[in-house]
Amino acid sequence: MSKRHAVIIAMGLLAGTSALAQTETTGQAGPKPAASAGTVPAAANPASTAVPKAAAATPVSTAESRSAAALAITHEPTFDEGTAQRIKDAALSYTDLAVRGGWPAIPADAKFVLGAQGANDELLRKRLIVSGDLATDKASGAFDQDLADAVKRFQARHGLAPTGTMTPRTLAAMNVPVQKRIKQLEASLERLENTNFGFGQRYVVVNIPAAFAEAVENDVAVRRYRVIVGKTEKPSPTLTAQITGVVLNPTWTVPSSIAKTEISAHMRKDPTYLSRMHMEVLDGHDNPIDPHSVDWSGTHTPNFTVRQQNGTFNALGAVKIDMPNSYSVYMHDTNQRNLFSDDYRFDSHGCSRVDNVRDLAAWLLKDQPKWTRAAIDTEIATGQHLEVAMAKKVPVAWIYLTAWMTKDQTIQFRNDVYNQDEQLLEATAEEAAFFSNAGDHPLTAHMAQ
Repeated sequence: MSKRHAVIIAMGLLAGTSALAQTETTGQAGPKPAASAGTVPAAANPASTAVPKAAAATPVSTAESRSAAALAITHEPTFDEGTAQRIKDAALSYTDLAVRGGWPAIPADAKFVLGAQGANDELLRKRLIVSGDLATDKASGAFDQDLADAVKRFQARHGLAPTGTMTPRTLAAMNVPVQKRIKQLEASLERLENTNFGFGQRYVVVNIPAAFAEAVENDVAVRRYRVIVGKTEKPSPTLTAQITGVVLNPTWTVPSSIAKTEISAHMRKDPTYLSRMHMEVLDGHDNPIDPHSVDWSGTHTPNFTVRQQNGTFNALGAVKIDMPNSYSVYMHDTNQRNLFSDDYRFDSHGCSRVDNVRDLAAWLLKDQPKWTRAAIDTEIATGQHLEVAMAKKVPVAWIYLTAWMTKDQTIQFRNDVYNQDEQLLEATAEEAAFFSNAGDHPLTAHMAQ
């Protein structure tokens, strides 16, 4: 653990140790916060700061509209070469805020109605001023449009739908104490300090807690997509890798763990399951074998491979993005695209399903003129399996940031869905205590130096 980070942790602990569980859902990155009294990094004047718009009341949500809406909020990347330093700055600012008393809690039964005077309107204003979402000269008055816009800023920074309405999730997020936010910043910083990523002119980032992927070019987020990442019991890993190719109309080789548990369970109940799902069983030499000759009891490690043919029924959809790594995970399309409309997008076995993935594929292959978006669509329509190698590999990082600050000084928070923050900080504290005690013991004194 670095001395720099140890100082941040110590200051955060002095500010207080109480923490409440977050309840906000995941969502896109938010816009700049309004100018504040200096307790958090200053940003643009709220009068000129874009206010996030509530979701349009349209009956149809498409992959293109979802990714366009996510990108329209900000072109600031979640992860770049300055992210770690900015998180450090945010942690120090929030520690100072904690020393000053943090922000006030809002009663759980508080009512807020646009255009009407409420008993807790000024308390809400104070809460939003402290966090930099409302200008300091807006400290009094009923729940007006300025206050609603400040609520939208707060919601967007916390991955909530920017409606401007004080929903239960919004209220819960506002009542998370500053000490909890400091811990999120500390844990996110610790993880980044242990991440070795070679940033390129073009790279891809998946921030798992936010359930979004970004394509970054020349330090600007030029694409942003909703993603579905691992369930809490099957979390997506953090990793760095290189994207080496794009597969159109991919087949799906079922991981042995899924074959042993889920596929075996289906076959015990329904012997026609494999044929209905367009799956075949292969031996160690990729030769088809009779499914009836396989032991589907689930008590043995599979000595066979299950592969699903390509097609509209395929679990990987129409596109797979190859990125060799030790976890054998990758990014891909899905045949359950309705799941991208959900705010809670933690439903995979560890891989990352990407909304509007054909657009990402076209961006990855942009240096190969043959592979325009139209050409990709045409090739997919043929139904033929095709592997397209990248002319130049693109770096990719899957990161776990529950708190970060972008270059425009917007501080973002997301739910610690895998409960990794507390686990990391507890381990870090134990390590610090060990080395502290080691300095007093003659046999281990050298370890503390």
